[in-house]
Amino acid sequence: MESVRIGLPTLLVILAYLVGINVLGAWLGRGQRDAKDYFLGAHAMPWWAVMASIVATETSALTFLSVPGDAYRSGYTFLQLAMGYLVGRVVISFVLLPSYFTRELPTAYALLEQRFGVRARRLTSVVFMGTRVLAASVRLAVPAIPIALILHVPVWVAVLVLAGATALYTYIGGIRAVIWIDLLQVVVYLTGAAGALVCLFQAMPGGFDAILEAHRAAGHPVHLFDFSFGFDRPYTFWAGLLGGGFLTMASHGADQLIVQRLLACRGKRDAQKALIGSGLLVLVQFTLFLTIGVALFAFFGGRAIDPTGQVAGAFRSSDAVFPTFIVAHLPPLLSAYLVAGIFSAAMCSESSALNSLASALTHDVVEPIFGKERVSGARGLWLGRLLTLFWTVVLALLAVGFSRAGQDQPGVQIALSLASVTAGGLLGAFLLARFVSRAREADVLWAVVTSMAVMLALWFGSKGWLPFPAAKRLAWPWYSLVGSAITFGVGSLLSRLHPPPAPGVSAA
Repeated sequence: MESVRIGLPTLLVILAYLVGINVLGAWLGRGQRDAKDYFLGAHAMPWWAVMASIVATETSALTFLSVPGDAYRSGYTFLQLAMGYLVGRVVISFVLLPSYFTRELPTAYALLEQRFGVRARRLTSVVFMGTRVLAASVRLAVPAIPIALILHVPVWVAVLVLAGATALYTYIGGIRAVIWIDLLQVVVYLTGAAGALVCLFQAMPGGFDAILEAHRAAGHPVHLFDFSFGFDRPYTFWAGLLGGGFLTMASHGADQLIVQRLLACRGKRDAQKALIGSGLLVLVQFTLFLTIGVALFAFFGGRAIDPTGQVAGAFRSSDAVFPTFIVAHLPPLLSAYLVAGIFSAAMCSESSALNSLASALTHDVVEPIFGKERVSGARGLWLGRLLTLFWTVVLALLAVGFSRAGQDQPGVQIALSLASVTAGGLLGAFLLARFVSRAREADVLWAVVTSMAVMLALWFGSKGWLPFPAAKRLAWPWYSLVGSAITFGVGSLLSRLHPPPAPGVSAA
């Protein structure tokens, strides 16, 4: 495999970028007075900045590195998921999003407390925190591996560099710094990716037709749509439209990571524009990254991917394909810019996770137990910052552990499947609140727990860790749909065991 050594100028560019990001974060964080400023930006963020932050938050370095590697193996079929992502955003914008703006809410799960009670809020928030910290650790560990290779340092050092650089501006600047820096970093990694694609086309005489012909000659034709009905196939039209749609409804309508950004908007209409606009931007972004992967297959002559390392010259994983091209085949200046793009994508998702985790722990756990005065004024500001540091340590430790575990799937699949295990259960709780007027707190608690138990069994079974052969016949894009159906179905059935609410009690 080609050398991935970089020179001093590239290192200086990366260092200057990291320092500049944190100086900007400190400047953006000036004037904060309380937890509302720190976690919600005083509800004053423009919709187009929030739109970019949503894209940056869900993108991460996994998209930047793994999606081109996934396209290297399977062409454009991943784009079917992005189509479902857009559909899910449109649905949630008009079904669930308005509920968040009928009253001032600090987190998504406060809505469930108002409908069901404090235990429902606490359970769903704890589920969010547990799942989010695991998925975020994967999003931190995967880019740390190529970054460690590029910088010639141990992986744990790369993890600490990413975690430390991100925690600093998140700690100081809060959600306002996170959103504005997300906007900047989206520009960095998208323009860098576009530059890499231009170089790929220049290196391939004959343009895109030559790239497609290289795939056909290798017996690896490029496809976009797969209309087969196999539930075990992750990238089919139906898995993308329905599974991807429900995954997005869960992640963007019932997950504090995204809902926090929407609550930072100036109102409901701005939040709807930000959410639907992000779906369109994600389609463009995935098309760009997938085209890079398709072109890389032709550029490298269809070189094999072999996690065992037994095939000479093979890539050890699909996640290594794009980083190898960035460092070994691009001009030094563009290579440095793309490496900064890897840092940008990794920092976007981590900063968002840190701020949303700190927000959930502050408002959904600390405040109900110790009282609102503990999170008011300057106390709330400093508590938010301390909890940001706490989650930084947890994320870094988990990321180091994950980086030492072998894996033969693209990192993006691992992170999305982890998030999907509980995302559907949380979405089902919100759908119960919205559509089942007779549902009570006990109903939703039992429903969420049942959904989690079933989905965890499916996930462990899919890994071969439980004797559950049927689990391998259900691909991860269906997890959110199945999880939400279990929660909604169990909660609805339990609600039939007691009388309906008194007249005048609303469903949400």
